[in-house]
Amino acid sequence: MADLAAIAACVALCGEPAVTSWGRSSVAGMTKRRAVLSGSVFEERIGYARAVVDGDWVHVSGTTGFDYASMTISDDVVEQAEQCLRNIGAALSEAGCTFADVVRVRYLLPEREDFESCWPVLRRVFGEVRPAATMMVCGLADARMKIEIEVYARRGPVEGVRIEVVDGERMLEQWRHVHNVVVPPGALSLEEVRERSGRYRLENAYVGEVLVGCSTVRPAERDGGAVTVIARVLPEWRGRGIGRVLYENGLAYARVLGAGVVETCVLAVNGDGLWFAESRGFVEVDRYVLPGERDEWVDLRLSVIES
Repeated sequence: MADLAAIAACVALCGEPAVTSWGRSSVAGMTKRRAVLSGSVFEERIGYARAVVDGDWVHVSGTTGFDYASMTISDDVVEQAEQCLRNIGAALSEAGCTFADVVRVRYLLPEREDFESCWPVLRRVFGEVRPAATMMVCGLADARMKIEIEVYARRGPVEGVRIEVVDGERMLEQWRHVHNVVVPPGALSLEEVRERSGRYRLENAYVGEVLVGCSTVRPAERDGGAVTVIARVLPEWRGRGIGRVLYENGLAYARVLGAGVVETCVLAVNGDGLWFAESRGFVEVDRYVLPGERDEWVDLRLSVIES
């Protein structure tokens, strides 16, 4: 009897970053606490972070209307409020959540009369979320500051993860970004990603419009060979069910290809990846180091694909 087609599903999970700054991340071991930096000179001079992720909780510092790229600030309180929310939104995204995860917000203003003019801007962001809120009248650190906003968010399981087949240059670059963040030793050029898209099924995962992960389904190279399914989730979005959605989506497509046996390959140092595989019934079958490399890999197998 011919062997059933196999799937090699590499769930690429790595340690969470200890410190991140908008647009780049650095990984420093497995930790549940990390700091998000915006590039503000105040953070450097005073010694604090724009946000701190501690387990499921995200604490965003009091955020003002400065544009941190240019360190300029508008004289209009409504424009400052809008910039506050842009700054907070960027920090939340880096922390792996959105305004929908906010549970409490605090507004600080030197002039109580300024608050009402900001209501439409605030309602546009928080109107459907309805977090607990407090408004306080107090002095701020700089006379140019007319409003400061701080929020607390909780990262729970994500609903509505959207999986889309990669199509077009923008999605190719997004797929490449996730791949290279998750697998730095195997970083790919855009041209290499284009070439892969012609042979493999590449998909991106989004929460709303935010890119959170990607996947690869590689068809068998021969009859009875392995179909490869790889799911990758950006570090700041892990632990929220996104990997499961990517994995199940890839597995469903693999069934269409007629696969029966599932195999997965995980870096030996990747405790999260091994846990993910073993929690789904995978059993270790081999450990090895590829020629010319130093990293140890673990092969695991699942003999029955869940229906």
